[in-house]
Amino acid sequence: MNQTEAHTTEEEHSAPIKTPRQLIATVVLAFIIPVVVIILLVNLVVSSSRMGSGSDALSPEAIASRIKPVANFALVDANAPKEFKTGQQVFESTCTACHAAGVAGAPKMGDNAVWAPLIASGMDAMLKIAIEGKGAMPPKGGNPALDDFEIARAVVYMANQSGGSLPEPAEPGGDAAPAEAAPAEAAPAEPPQGGSDAQAQPEAAESK
Repeated sequence: MNQTEAHTTEEEHSAPIKTPRQLIATVVLAFIIPVVVIILLVNLVVSSSRMGSGSDALSPEAIASRIKPVANFALVDANAPKEFKTGQQVFESTCTACHAAGVAGAPKMGDNAVWAPLIASGMDAMLKIAIEGKGAMPPKGGNPALDDFEIARAVVYMANQSGGSLPEPAEPGGDAAPAEAAPAEAAPAEPPQGGSDAQAQPEAAESK
């Protein structure tokens, strides 16, 4: 083995720490690095708990609202009578998007000048437009679940808020109660007042 190969072998087997200073630095770093990592983890955990301590994000109600199903359903009796919405309720849920500000040519509620010719055309004409749609307005304002009676209520509500005085439409199925036509019981006939006298006269005649 020549001198070059021996020198190479010594370098391969030599330790990376060659001086006391390197040893001290290695020992110090071996202690400092884990301590710093532990401190950072503790700060992370503490900061996370502080962020949630002042809010109700972890309350039972908030957790229940986050994990509840997306679709809500309710049991409805199919035989129960339908509860119709009022005109104001239909307006606020369906019509307000366009008729509150007059969007896309819709007559703005409260603008008497715009509603005057519509009111003059009559309730039937306005109701037909509301049910079948016209221009940018889809049939029934885009809510096919609404009953024609509810649409009529909404039309009357908007028209009356815009200078009209239309009567509230009659609720379907609300038949008036039948009039009481039971025949009156015949009262017993009273005997004529002169009956006793009429009977007394023949008796007197017989006694004579």
